[in-house]
Amino acid sequence: MTVKIAYLGPVGTYSETAALAYANSLPPQPHQLIPYPSIALALRSVVQNQADLAVVPVENSTEGSVVMTLDALWQLPGLQIQQELVLPISHALLSPRQSLTEIKTVYSHPQALAQCQKWLENNLPTVPIIPTNSTTEAIQILDREANSAAIASPRAAKLYHVPILTQPINDYPDNCTRFWVMALTSHPQGERMSLAFQVLDQPGALVKPLEVFAKRQLNLSRIESRPTKRSLGEYIFFIDLEINLDQQHLIAETLEELTNYTDAIKVFGAYQVVNLPVESLEEL
Repeated sequence: MTVKIAYLGPVGTYSETAALAYANSLPPQPHQLIPYPSIALALRSVVQNQADLAVVPVENSTEGSVVMTLDALWQLPGLQIQQELVLPISHALLSPRQSLTEIKTVYSHPQALAQCQKWLENNLPTVPIIPTNSTTEAIQILDREANSAAIASPRAAKLYHVPILTQPINDYPDNCTRFWVMALTSHPQGERMSLAFQVLDQPGALVKPLEVFAKRQLNLSRIESRPTKRSLGEYIFFIDLEINLDQQHLIAETLEELTNYTDAIKVFGAYQVVNLPVESLEEL
C-alpha cells in the first residue's frame, strides 16, 4: 500500500525536504508526496483521510513558532505526532541577475524573510520585500519579473534551475526548524510529549496547571500562548515536556489532574526527536 504524505508545497520547499527525509526512513514501501498550498490544508488532508501523514513546520530556532501549524492543530480533531524532525536551514538568494544592484524586489515565505532580515537590511536596504505562500512559490515569480530575487534553499535552486546569486544569507548559521509528522494514530512512546489546553477564566488560571507538572518534577521544554480567536484575553497554551519510560505513570496522573484546571485539553502524543544531518539532506 502506498503511503501518502502531505506537505506545504510546491516541490522544493523545506517542508518537502523534511517529508522526503521522513519517507526515506520508513521501511521499504511505495510512498507518494502530495503538496498542498497551505499548512492547514496539509493537516486537514489527514483528518479527511486524503493522506496518511502530514509533515509540517512547528518552530524555527530564529523566529519561533509557526502559528499556522499551532492554530490548525488546535482546531482539527484527532491529530497525533509520530515523530519530530529537526532540519538545518540554509537560505540562498536566487536570481537570474548577475549582481545585487540589479535586484528590484525580493520574494519569499514570511518565515524565510524574517530569518534573513538582517542580511536584507545590510545588503538590499531599499528593495521591497514581498511575502509569498512558500519559498518555491517565490521562485516561480522570477520567470515573470526579470529583476526580482527569491529566498529559498540551494536544493530548490537545483530543482528549478535558477542560479544562486549568494549563499548562505540567513542571519544565524545554526538556523534550524522543527517539523512534526502528524497522523491519526498515536505513537506508543517517545522522549517528548506535546499538548495544548485552554485555562479556566479565574485568578491564577495558568499557575495551577503548571503546578501539576512542577510537583511531579516534569520538565517543560516549551510553553507559549495563542489566542482562542473567540474573545480578547482568552488563550490556548501549547506545552512540550521531556519524558522517559520511568515517568509513564506520572504522565497519566498529570493529564488526569490537568482536567481539573483546564477548560479544554488536547494531547498530541509522545514522539522521538530525530536530528537530520546535512549530509543526508544533500542526497535528496
